[in-house]
Amino acid sequence: MRHHSVGLKVMLFAVLGLSSAILVQTVGSSGAAKAQTKVTTPDLSGIWSRRAGATGPDFLSDSKKAEPLMTPWAEAEYKKIRDSYTSTPTGYLNDPVFNCMPPGVPRVYSIDFEGIMEIIQLPGRVLQIFEFDHYVRQIYTDGRGHDENLPPTWMGDSIGKWEGDTLVVDSTDFNDKTRLDRLGHPHSDAFHLIERLRRVSKDKLTVDITIEDPKAYLKPWGGQLTYALKPDWKVMEFMCQDNHTFDQFTEESAKPSN
Repeated sequence: MRHHSVGLKVMLFAVLGLSSAILVQTVGSSGAAKAQTKVTTPDLSGIWSRRAGATGPDFLSDSKKAEPLMTPWAEAEYKKIRDSYTSTPTGYLNDPVFNCMPPGVPRVYSIDFEGIMEIIQLPGRVLQIFEFDHYVRQIYTDGRGHDENLPPTWMGDSIGKWEGDTLVVDSTDFNDKTRLDRLGHPHSDAFHLIERLRRVSKDKLTVDITIEDPKAYLKPWGGQLTYALKPDWKVMEFMCQDNHTFDQFTEESAKPSN
């Protein structure tokens, strides 16, 4: 009996040892698989500015660029207001931004020459906080689709996904009340916006923009904005209602420069 008991113990220890080895191997393999599949999300956070001298020109308001190919409707709308956008001293009087209306996207990028914004990354969301009127834009990165019950909006419904080091943002559900740039290019309620945000270096961010709108343009068009990191800056309070009235605006614009 003693010899039989010893044999059982030896077999039990052997089985337990084998199980432990299998367990260690499984855990090790699982950990290695997780390590291989773990992807670090690129960091776009920071305060960014398109300040002159540090960044490129406004891609939509560069008068040297060829005009996008427009539909008859868009061309007629553009011609009606183009002169008022470029004339002085009453330029931009037809721009909704100067009526303190929401600017929309991509117009919010080009309200002024600094274009200050802060990017904050959260789990499942990327926030853009713009200095102008403190507009906050939410870009959902949690895998959801567009909200099918959303009415037309000023800033659109934005969802994003990561493609390597680039955040690709897809925006729909815009109303047709905003303009695309400082030259007054129009869009319809069929407007579809694609943005590709990429931090090309520690101090440089690019935003590639593609505009799709079959009611307004014959083919997609767009361009690129370049931003410089401003780590010592902060997003200030810039409220449209506190900074002008149209009477003040036209009076000040008409005064000769010193």
